[in-house]
Amino acid sequence: MSAIRLLVLGAVRQHGRAHGYQIRNDLEFWGAHEWSNAKPGSVYHALKQMAKEGLLRAHDVAPSTVGGPPRTEYELTPDGDTAFLELLRAALTTIEQKPDMLTSAVGFVVDLPREEAVALLRQRVTALEEWRDEVTRHWTPHGAPEELGHIGEIMRLWVYTAESGAAWARGLIERLENGAYVMAGEGGRRRDVLPPGAENPFK
Repeated sequence: MSAIRLLVLGAVRQHGRAHGYQIRNDLEFWGAHEWSNAKPGSVYHALKQMAKEGLLRAHDVAPSTVGGPPRTEYELTPDGDTAFLELLRAALTTIEQKPDMLTSAVGFVVDLPREEAVALLRQRVTALEEWRDEVTRHWTPHGAPEELGHIGEIMRLWVYTAESGAAWARGLIERLENGAYVMAGEGGRRRDVLPPGAENPFK
């Protein structure tokens, strides 16, 4: 799975129709260029590539004010919407992935119906608990800590990561069940990432 695809599809979807600079600006506001592969060049490349794949529809609009080529705006096709939701669901439930996938998915969790988001997060908790149990049952030595030396810290890291990840997911489940956020189908949300008049703090 690719975080850049999820991020770009999700950002275009939030706007309905947007040009590359808007998408880049939104993702930079999230700091995505720091924690994922969403660098400026990769954002524009992803837009063009996914347009070729039929996931985005490209529209040439007003020419550039500095004399360049027409600005291109993008919107999701039905296939693009399907691909976005598939990536989002997989990122929320799959634990064997880079952290940028989950981080990206959390940014778009409100694009899912509340009940579905909760169900997917419960799947994540189950997978993390099963992984922790496997590590403690089959990998972690039962004798003195010296048995594996400093390599034993790997198992401790895995257990800690699984437990802390499950605790975070349970917390989000509780917040969603208590009505946090406006989820899909629950009414209108602002499309813009930046509040009116706010400047991108990463610029």
